[in-house]
Amino acid sequence: MRAPDCSAHMRATDNVRERTECVRLLAHAGAMPLPIASADALAALGHSLSSSGYRFTTVTPATHRRVNRRPENARAHDLRGIFGWSRPFGAGVLPPEMDALLRRAGLCAPPEGGDDARSLVRASTIGERLYFHSAFPTSDDDAVFFGPDTYRYVAAMRRSLAALRRPVRRAVDIGAGSGAGAIELALLYPDATVYGADINPSALQLTEINAAVNGAANVLPVESDLLDGVEGAFDIVMSNPPYILDSDELAYRHGGGEHGAELSIRIVRAALERLQPGGSLLLYTGVAIVDGRDPFLAEIRAALDAGCSAWTYEELDPDIFGGQLDCDGYERVERIAAVWLHAVRRA
Repeated sequence: MRAPDCSAHMRATDNVRERTECVRLLAHAGAMPLPIASADALAALGHSLSSSGYRFTTVTPATHRRVNRRPENARAHDLRGIFGWSRPFGAGVLPPEMDALLRRAGLCAPPEGGDDARSLVRASTIGERLYFHSAFPTSDDDAVFFGPDTYRYVAAMRRSLAALRRPVRRAVDIGAGSGAGAIELALLYPDATVYGADINPSALQLTEINAAVNGAANVLPVESDLLDGVEGAFDIVMSNPPYILDSDELAYRHGGGEHGAELSIRIVRAALERLQPGGSLLLYTGVAIVDGRDPFLAEIRAALDAGCSAWTYEELDPDIFGGQLDCDGYERVERIAAVWLHAVRRA
């Protein structure tokens, strides 16, 4: 289904509660988004955390588990323990104003056999900007993931945009998740309209709230499977999609197809059809390397050569998610590499 046009409403008000109503209209029927009772309260909590100097870099799930298993880390003793490491916390650890905002937002989990509580969201930072996303562990199908891939994605995007020599009026981030990519782009191009496209209602909620926290009023969350829910051509199509072959097919992890590459391939094809002449596709993904070969690049190379005036493709990290190689479907894979594609549509 096509998303309703919410742009006029979103520009007309700075009230996060009203703007979030537009997001709720976009949620899938029957889906269970993150139980946010007050978007205003969560946005206010984000501002309060930022003002306090809060900083947290989200690590891989494996590292997160290792650090939290240390006996001294069984409970949170500060803001980073509560909102970064997702540890249970007792009374008095969270400042009263923040505690009240978290409870107003409906995101303070009740005690489980004790007096401790948990935050149902994490807060991570990129530089001075703060982003809410799902609490650890991210085991739900509608979890909103944020991690090392997010940092690599944003850093590669900034490098590519620094060399861009054309105006950006319309852009879209496919699979926006927390909205980090869309928001970082929107702040670089404040006159552009930047769509944060996702099929996950929880992601749409958090994109909306994170945009408010970071002052990115030109970000519009929209329900869309790839580009089906948005119309028109774009100056930039960007994405950091799921790329793992996940046996549980969790939406935030599962890329589908052979070795998890199907979604990334679909994004390349959809983007080349919808880019303005001279527009850019910016794609961060993970690829399974088999016997020294890159099947993903082999699959998209012909389309890039035919539809692009120029394109570059580079490995950002040669070996990520090594533990995945023990899973079904990866028997012949020797490594998973993080790659960056910048393709410019032929004029």
